[in-house]
Amino acid sequence: MGVSTACRFMVLGLWLAAWAPVHAQQPPPAAAAPAATASMPAPPAASAPAAASGPGSPTLTAAAPTRPSLVRQDTLSAADTGWMMTATALVLLMTLPGIALFYGGMVRRKNVINTMAMVVAVAALVSLLWFALGYSLAFTPGTDWLGGLQRAWFSGLDYRKDAGTVAVSHIAPNIPESVYAMFQLSFAIITAALVVGAFVERMRFSAMLAFVGLWSLLVYAPVAHWVWEPGGWLAQRGVLDFAGGSVVHINAGISGLVCAWVLGPRKGWGKEAFEPFNLGLTMSGAGLLWVGWFGFNAGSAVAADGRAGLAMAVTHIAAAAGAVSWMLGEWAVRRRPSLLGLCSGLVAGLVAITPAAGFVTPGAAAVIGGVAGLACYWGATGLKRLLGADDALDVFGVHGVGGIVGSLLTGVFASKTVSGVSGDVVTQAVGTVAVLLYSLVATSVLLGVLSLFMKLRASDHDEQDGLDLSLHSERLGA
Repeated sequence: MGVSTACRFMVLGLWLAAWAPVHAQQPPPAAAAPAATASMPAPPAASAPAAASGPGSPTLTAAAPTRPSLVRQDTLSAADTGWMMTATALVLLMTLPGIALFYGGMVRRKNVINTMAMVVAVAALVSLLWFALGYSLAFTPGTDWLGGLQRAWFSGLDYRKDAGTVAVSHIAPNIPESVYAMFQLSFAIITAALVVGAFVERMRFSAMLAFVGLWSLLVYAPVAHWVWEPGGWLAQRGVLDFAGGSVVHINAGISGLVCAWVLGPRKGWGKEAFEPFNLGLTMSGAGLLWVGWFGFNAGSAVAADGRAGLAMAVTHIAAAAGAVSWMLGEWAVRRRPSLLGLCSGLVAGLVAITPAAGFVTPGAAAVIGGVAGLACYWGATGLKRLLGADDALDVFGVHGVGGIVGSLLTGVFASKTVSGVSGDVVTQAVGTVAVLLYSLVATSVLLGVLSLFMKLRASDHDEQDGLDLSLHSERLGA
């Protein structure tokens, strides 16, 4: 029953994606946002495409486009394109195998396969939905709240060899739009995969597929449009989010917390020890996350330039500061440091620097990472107890809290010398609260609607036996 219902949801979603571009009207072009309010950094002026012509090509001026367009192939930057393809691979590496190892090592042995299977399935499902609808809804001009449908099914992502033209996004006119769409796909994948950590060891696989599929279109895509598309309402108000503090981490964190509340705690939570399967796997996953995050943050410069280099440097410094501050906090409270604490601390530092990476100096990055390490340690311990939610792998405690800390401190430390824009804490707070509230409400509604059609939680018997065996008929080898 559950698998059949999940399949119906996915088939219905793909059918709507195919139908919508044919019947929907094209939205009018959105005005370009002022440079000072754009959250994703604009490419250098020298990278703006020149006029292009060809079969069916629109005529362009030398001015930067305000919507996806066709340009001459020779106007693109080979260096930027090569770097963005590399950055895309690095971000995908963060999920496969980074998150799979990071999460798989922390759950109990009987649920490792299920946890990894969820991450792989999320990557595949979100990829298809991004291709069908997600990219167009997030990154094309439309309204203040949502993009249009002109890029559904990647329509218009053309490369015309004979005419010498290629499609580019108005957000990144110096690289092929196919590369930009794939780069943003890697973000959509990891955001949805992060949410999985909150409900591992108890959610049915079919329910997870239905939830993640709808969430990626109805929660992630709109928030990405608000913040990163120049016509989005938060971008127009000057909210700064260089690489995903609100779009990725706050979004995933609060949604994970809602899932933990709705599903309820795992059997035995708080009464028996839940021993991690293999912290060596977790450390390997954390290492892949640290390295992959260079693509995450430095890639968000959308160019192989000095800003990308600075983003890479501040990312590393913040990760190190987060690991050290979490270690010291845990050492002071528990009288001993732990490998899990070090791994969690470095992730906390990476999360917090994400919104600030293209706006701050290395010194500010050390402060942001250090504050985040301590704040997220509290988020995964004291705050978790106050909230009373079995957020199994501390998605809210690390990603939610770290994203909030980083977003607010971006308003404190954003340097006009570095980025040409100044930060404002009140503006950052508005963006933070908006994403928190929307994700909380939308996730609650999604889970409520799905619960009318299918059972969300595995049975007590399946949970007791372990989801590897009960849901997949597989078990780890010796």
